[in-house]
Amino acid sequence: MILTDVTEFLATLPPQGGIAGLDLGDKTIGVALSDLRRSVATPVEVIRREKFTLDAQRLLALLASRNAVGIILGLPLNMDGSEGPRVQSTRAFARNLEKLTALPITFWDERLSTVAAERALLEADTSRKGRKEVIDKVAASYILQGALDRMTYMAARQGDL
Repeated sequence: MILTDVTEFLATLPPQGGIAGLDLGDKTIGVALSDLRRSVATPVEVIRREKFTLDAQRLLALLASRNAVGIILGLPLNMDGSEGPRVQSTRAFARNLEKLTALPITFWDERLSTVAAERALLEADTSRKGRKEVIDKVAASYILQGALDRMTYMAARQGDL
């Protein structure tokens, strides 16, 4: 089930359980997962893309092994907020993934997540080779953390915390 609004996504989730954040690229899928209380996003893995069925199989196996209860896909909007070909590709990935899993799926604006991840890795004095190996999963954790922070804020406003 694809939900376009984070509020609807949050309403479909059980009270606890990890959420996956994905940074979808042409060659890789960066994966991050939250803790059960949904407060901290942790970079987990980079899946090298082959073809959709193999990518989805690997991704869903990973999410099942970690008991994920939802998926947040980074939406690569243009800087002006418009949607380009990469957004269309991300939405198509979500539609295809939706056919293979009952997990709710939503999107989160990922503008500048890779830039922020790169900056954090540079500040940590990570080598160029090291950055290349982890950048996608670190970007996925930035995407997921942004969504987690928003969901925490929404829950606090509703008096759920």
